Amino acid sequence: MKFNRLLTTAAAASLLAGLWPLAAQAQAPAPTTEKAAAAATGKASTDAAAQTAVQGTAKAVTQGAVNAQTTAPATPAAATPTPAPMAAGAKLVASGDTTTTLRQNGDFSTFVKALDATNLASMLQSRPNMTVFAPTNAAFAALPPGKLDALMADKAGLQKLLLHHIINAPVPGSKIKGSRGPIQSGANDAIIIDGSADVLKADNANIIQADVVSANGTIHVVDQILIAGSVPATVAEAPVVEAAPKPAADTASAPKPKAKAVSKKK
Repeated sequence: MKFNRLLTTAAAASLLAGLWPLAAQAQAPAPTTEKAAAAATGKASTDAAAQTAVQGTAKAVTQGAVNAQTTAPATPAAATPTPAPMAAGAKLVASGDTTTTLRQNGDFSTFVKALDATNLASMLQSRPNMTVFAPTNAAFAALPPGKLDALMADKAGLQKLLLHHIINAPVPGSKIKGSRGPIQSGANDAIIIDGSADVLKADNANIIQADVVSANGTIHVVDQILIAGSVPATVAEAPVVEAAPKPAADTASAPKPKAKAVSKKK
């Protein structure tokens, strides 16, 4: 109640301050004679209708001054500066929950718009321990022409696509590095993670920034839209190449060993 009273008092004080010049003019004693009016204005006074705020009868002079105050253009208030949007391409920095973190970086506006359209933004804002593979605006722009518009028009399909970017468990980069295999996504299909190389991957996308830890989850920034089934779940084994067999010896043409002479004893 005290806070409300302070607000009301401040508003009343502001209003009174704005009306004070007009009230002062209205309470100022008006010249009662034409002579007094002429002395106040320095110009001759007549009984004709006042042409300006400083000419005419005493009543007209006073009224003209009041009119000048009420019709004077108000001094424009200083405009409140609009916060500059974060530059696209800047590193994602954790700030609050997962949704708020993404919303405050301009490079994820398409992803956030899609989350809002499918009612997934509030889920990422409230549920803990979730991992999100967040595509940049450039990843969405790389889709075939018209594909993004088609996705935005198909809310059920868009929601399923977005759920494929979410894992209902913490998956830090340290668990991805050095491993390869499927992890169940929020769409009940599999994201194939691959940490066997220097660049960590999720499905067909590179993880270009890992381990952005928000207040309630982990974000990995990816450079492409994750597509279920875009890579095989297991690495295909290389075919075994057997050594060619040695050619068999040609017994027909091979020279026969000479028989030893046997001497007979007499």
